[in-house]
Amino acid sequence: MLSFSQAAENNKEPIAQILRAAFAEVRNVLEIGSGTGQHAVYFGQCLPHLIWRTSDLVHNLPDIQARLTVEAPANVVPPVALDVADHPWPVTNIDGLFSANAIHIMSWEHVMHMFRGIGEVLLEKATVCLYGPFKYNGEFTTPSNAQFDVWLKQRDPLSGVRDVEAVDALAQAQGLALIADHPMPANNQLLVWKRG
Repeated sequence: MLSFSQAAENNKEPIAQILRAAFAEVRNVLEIGSGTGQHAVYFGQCLPHLIWRTSDLVHNLPDIQARLTVEAPANVVPPVALDVADHPWPVTNIDGLFSANAIHIMSWEHVMHMFRGIGEVLLEKATVCLYGPFKYNGEFTTPSNAQFDVWLKQRDPLSGVRDVEAVDALAQAQGLALIADHPMPANNQLLVWKRG
């Protein structure tokens, strides 16, 4: 039985609509936190011109590989073990990076590590896309996101919905400029940065 995320199933096509344009010139995408592998399979099908590289913590790799073996097109490659805090990362020459619903379940220290790693592996002209809930000027966009933040912190006090300004500051430090902020279903955003 393949692991399954209903949220990933619900949001894959709205995200794909953005990625088709954002990754139009991209050839090698690294996905951080591939989870169930559902996004990788779907985006690999939608974007056949690129290589989609899955990654996650080592204990999640068997679930990802199980799905890829059954469903993935040839342009979705086997997952690599990647802990964002372990440098250097086991990938290079990436011109696209995608992550969904990851930075709010990490500690802020790990988010900082993630952007350091992104800066180390990205090529010039690369594109970074992050999907998930965000705060703006310290304010939640909806009551449900505020409730979600409480739930996250009960589960792990170091996690939580992140301030878009703080995340953008980390991105800017790696030479990334925020070029789009797309409102998405279920009170999420898809942020797009470009390097160079």
